[in-house]
Amino acid sequence: MANVDSIAVAPADSDPTPGAEQATRPADRRAPASRVRALVADAPALLTDGAVMAFALFTVLYHAAFLGDLRPSVTFRIWLVACVLLAVVALVRRRRRSAAATAPATTAAGERSEPAVERPAVDRRLLIGVLAAATVAAVSAGVAGTGVSLTWWIPAVAGLLAAVGGILILRRAWLNGPVPNPAAPAPTAAQSTYALVISVLVGISSFFMARNTPDDVYYVGKSVWIAERDLVPLNDFLFSENVLPAMGSQPPIPSIEVFDGAFANVVGIHASSALWYVLLPIMAVLAALALWRLTHRWAPRRPVLAFTVAIAYLYLVAGGDAALGTFHLPRLHEGKGMFVSAVIPLMWLYLTEWFDNRSRRSLVLIVALSITAIGLTNTAAIILPMLVGAAGFAMLLVGRWKAAIVAAVAALAYPIGSLVVSRLLLGGMAAEGADDAFYNAASTYRRTLLFGVVGVISGLALWCGPLLARRRTPALLIAGATLALSVMFVPGVLELISALSGISVVLWRVPWLLALPTLIGLLCTVRVPAPTPALRRAAAGGVAVLLVAAFALFATPMWSPKSWVEVHERPTWKLPQQRQKIAFWIKELDRPEGMLLAPKVIMRTTPIVTSEVRVVLPRDFYLVEYDLNSQFAKDRLLLAGFADGVSAPAPAELAPALDRLDVGTICVYKGNQYARDTAPQLGYQEFAARKAPGAMICFRRVA
Repeated sequence: MANVDSIAVAPADSDPTPGAEQATRPADRRAPASRVRALVADAPALLTDGAVMAFALFTVLYHAAFLGDLRPSVTFRIWLVACVLLAVVALVRRRRRSAAATAPATTAAGERSEPAVERPAVDRRLLIGVLAAATVAAVSAGVAGTGVSLTWWIPAVAGLLAAVGGILILRRAWLNGPVPNPAAPAPTAAQSTYALVISVLVGISSFFMARNTPDDVYYVGKSVWIAERDLVPLNDFLFSENVLPAMGSQPPIPSIEVFDGAFANVVGIHASSALWYVLLPIMAVLAALALWRLTHRWAPRRPVLAFTVAIAYLYLVAGGDAALGTFHLPRLHEGKGMFVSAVIPLMWLYLTEWFDNRSRRSLVLIVALSITAIGLTNTAAIILPMLVGAAGFAMLLVGRWKAAIVAAVAALAYPIGSLVVSRLLLGGMAAEGADDAFYNAASTYRRTLLFGVVGVISGLALWCGPLLARRRTPALLIAGATLALSVMFVPGVLELISALSGISVVLWRVPWLLALPTLIGLLCTVRVPAPTPALRRAAAGGVAVLLVAAFALFATPMWSPKSWVEVHERPTWKLPQQRQKIAFWIKELDRPEGMLLAPKVIMRTTPIVTSEVRVVLPRDFYLVEYDLNSQFAKDRLLLAGFADGVSAPAPAELAPALDRLDVGTICVYKGNQYARDTAPQLGYQEFAARKAPGAMICFRRVA
């Protein structure tokens, strides 16, 4: 068992990291070798901070473009020029700072040395009680999802007790000092090189794994629509030509789809290729670097090992549609995937830096990241207040109320303000969209933190995380997040939030505020009692091996078919390849005017290929937006069942629906004999055929 005293106040001056630089960096930073090492060490921060500033700038320009009615391609070109100018300014300022700065002394772990201070006394009974409650909560929460009859009140109450006890321990340790703010750790060139290599490998792997995500018909389809028309649709673009009322996700506050479409339009490539072959690998690299930066900042020791375990967790724990691994590479191209994978860890990092040094730079980055967040997904307006509220509450407990208020304003002003303005000026957003499902606390835990062995590990990371992190600010912030989530895991709390806010559609995402992969990594940083540093490092490595082995044995990896992922030998679009080929084949046909009726999977694929072919039913899931009992919905469901071959409506029932929807082309699989026999009776003539695999027959309306 870990040394409980060292858990409560984790020392920063602990085991050296293998492969770190020498104890003291060269004093002459002007030496070429020193400059290279310094640049490599700073590269993760430069890349992630630069990406945050750049995307925040595009989001602001995109929102401002509504005032001038600018086309996306024009906004993109303005953004490019502005990025070049800002990069030049940043480079000049960096050189001036480098010339004036002196190199700080560092320890072998690449961290600034801290003055020796007396650690505050820890109430061992309270600490043992917290660890016991955390263990009960983690085990019972993990077991509760395995079929064992166990009331959710057990993990809920135990988790709440662990969270309250943990934050009380850390508050007492903070107030009973005297402990100055620990110096921010500086990554070494070796550590950053490792993080960069792993991040690049993550980016490369994104080329070969494809998950067929039904939501892509909206997100990727929107980028295709924008790329082909150089116009942002303010109304529906799936069922109509920007004519019908917009779905609940409109007006289009997020800018990520616009960025992809504008980029593709300016560069002259297909929007889906731009997204999956250019932007997705970049996003994957940035998400991995964001995880590295937070893990390095929060880990009291062995950050490289903790980062490795965190990456392994994301790759090995996927499977369900709500697991964090599923929202990494398989869905990173969707704004919400990038939000949880990159924005969440960076927001915790920037808040940590702000509460440590209260510098203008940290505050600017918080503002920019909040703009980036709302540019990725509207979910940011729900999760960010919870995250910032948890952090602010933790800081209020130690008297940092001014810093907490400033951080809250910086992080929430733009996301909330943009939604309010859009509601007033552009028509407002529906509180609920196509998905109004609600998941209670137990179901939310099982969907996101999972159950069984993995659920137990997730629970240990959640409720023990505050006691494992670097002391002072990181530990207290994690305690605030743990307390917030523990409160929401109490039965009835999520129901109350849903009733008061009407946001049941996204409440299962509340665990996103936790930065769970980093907390998973922190489990291998626990200080195991051992007589020598070498044995302590060996024990930490053993813990890491056990964690990774548990993920490999008891979870579903990202590349498994059970995760709805196909692994290809070459870079591919994230679509079933046969459906993609069929959609392109139909696009090239000499079709008459009017909509396309085809099997539902083909109609769902077509908007990702082109916006020029209008389909009867892009996705039946979205019909709830337009009333399932309306003729609008009934016609589409009737015809889709006919094209799929799952129903055989009479011609007298089909003909009016075809006329109302102005269907010009019908394409069905050759095995759908009823549709092939009925189409001529409805006034359609066969004009094209496709050989197997994916053999199809197409009919066009006779004038």
